[in-house]
Amino acid sequence: MANHLILGELNDFLTGKMLPDTLDERYLQKIAKFLVNEKGYLKKEIQSRRTLNIKAGIKKAELIVDLVVFVAEFAALIIQYGPGSLVTRHRPGLSFGRLLFPYQIPLIAVTNGLDADLLDGFSGKRIISGMTNLPGKKELANHCKGLAKKMISTRQAEIETRILFAFEVDGSCNL
Repeated sequence: MANHLILGELNDFLTGKMLPDTLDERYLQKIAKFLVNEKGYLKKEIQSRRTLNIKAGIKKAELIVDLVVFVAEFAALIIQYGPGSLVTRHRPGLSFGRLLFPYQIPLIAVTNGLDADLLDGFSGKRIISGMTNLPGKKELANHCKGLAKKMISTRQAEIETRILFAFEVDGSCNL
């Protein structure tokens, strides 16, 4: 958070830990509260700030996936926050969903804190827009019912890693 204005500290809604209070973190807290209070998820079904270590050639980076929502211990939805345009977040959001676990996460949401796009993790197509249209707990469970875990190949993981370097890592990937 070296480039973020730190306004003090705040209490993380999901974990109770103290975090640096930034404008971005305030949006993430608002989203977490929305998922619990409006969409019916339990705090324990949402993991925040999950680390993703990636490597492409000799380059390494540690990235953060903002929120991971689980259905019966299956990562079913990730929510990635970033200010500005949602469209520019679609492709890196899909890459996060293909690298965080050895299997494809079925739904990817990208949000700027005010609006959101929900993407099909398999096809990459936008399913729906709007924060209020993000799936609730029952909707997500129904969506994932009967879905088999689609494993990500080594080649696909390499491609997704390079995409994340290009979109998310300072200096881009010069491989």
